[in-house]
Amino acid sequence: MEAESYEFEAELWQWQSDSAPASWYFVTMPEDASADLRMEAGPPRGFGSVRVEARIGATAWRTSVFPQKESGCFVLPVKKAVRLAEGLEDGEPCLVTLRTSAE
Repeated sequence: MEAESYEFEAELWQWQSDSAPASWYFVTMPEDASADLRMEAGPPRGFGSVRVEARIGATAWRTSVFPQKESGCFVLPVKKAVRLAEGLEDGEPCLVTLRTSAE
């Protein structure tokens, strides 16, 4: 089966919790891309996650996207190394490419 590819522009946003000292950064997939990914990815893994290969700018990495309860869309965690390499700040838009990954 050929890997599906999704490209979209999304705003980087920060999530923090009172109970967790660290903050996490994400981008949210658009509704239509999330629906397509949900249909193409097959059975979900833990927490409904789907393994992907992500790219923002020149930086690529393997990770998983997770369904966000509030929006119904998948969210992509963007680790610090990626944010630093691409000069991304909270609230900035970025071009994201995702490919489904078997690993």
